[in-house]
Amino acid sequence: MNVNDFNKEDYWRTIILYGLNQATYKIALGQSLIRFSQEQKNFVSMNELAEDFFDMYKERLKNGKPQLATPNRQTAMERIVNSFNIGKLSRSQAIEKVEREAFNDVIDRFHTVDSLKMPVSFYEKTDKGLVIFDKVFDIFSDRKNIELQNELNARWDLLESAFEIKRTNSELVNDIRKLYLVNGYERTDITKNRSVLNGYQNNVCFYCGEIMVDDDVHVDHVIPRQLINHDDIWNLVLSHGFCNLQKSDNLPDKHYIVKLIERNEYFIKSNHPISNKLKAQLGNTPKQRRVTVDNIYEHAKLVLSPWKGIHGYNPVSDPFYKTFIRNLLIYK
Repeated sequence: MNVNDFNKEDYWRTIILYGLNQATYKIALGQSLIRFSQEQKNFVSMNELAEDFFDMYKERLKNGKPQLATPNRQTAMERIVNSFNIGKLSRSQAIEKVEREAFNDVIDRFHTVDSLKMPVSFYEKTDKGLVIFDKVFDIFSDRKNIELQNELNARWDLLESAFEIKRTNSELVNDIRKLYLVNGYERTDITKNRSVLNGYQNNVCFYCGEIMVDDDVHVDHVIPRQLINHDDIWNLVLSHGFCNLQKSDNLPDKHYIVKLIERNEYFIKSNHPISNKLKAQLGNTPKQRRVTVDNIYEHAKLVLSPWKGIHGYNPVSDPFYKTFIRNLLIYK
């Protein structure tokens, strides 16, 4: 498949969902690009960008959550905002410091995913600032693409939660998403996982490959809960209500399990906050994780009725299998 077959939204989502995030700077830069494009700015000076970063982090840090994966360290933005809050820096001094210290890596590496440079760029760096390309305006300037903006916000929330887990070395119940199901095998409110799952399904039903609408989205256990008796996210997907009811408590065909395995690899490959949880549950390597899920599936075949899937569904034409993300990040 040619890179020209992928649209601007595919590349944007790839950068945001799969870019390596040791800090939250890439998310913040994405937020800034959206804001400036909506203001119809095609050029932004480094000072303007620094001011936007400062105001954004000053508000964001009110939640008290870390912005860096490394314990006992802070990002430049955290240090600058803290110095401003205790009166050591004026606003203008803080913004100047942001311009000098906060953009060392993120501007140059924004378009890099898994050590690969994307074939599409959303801006160009010059000596004086950033030239924002029309691609960003096309996606965001009409304010219609709310979904991608929500994904950006959700990714920031998830990173903060992941960094907090690493620092406290404890299990965190994420009240926003309930990603970590600390109640083990008891039933939990799996609908809280919708926004996270949708970041990797893009409003497409797992079982039929067609677009879903908000009032007809179900969270479903691919391998029925009556067998596995838990709500772990590695086995959860989004589907139409109709498709979910058609499947019921039956076991879907093997190609759905292959799709589930690959979806879970995306969670892990993207440095998603649940990646360590998935590794602990399924295995440390792609092969181990595949074997774990395949074994559960083989056991399920002994006790559950089979389900061939939605009539007319063809895995070959499924958008999941045609995305740039899959071609870039397919596991070995």
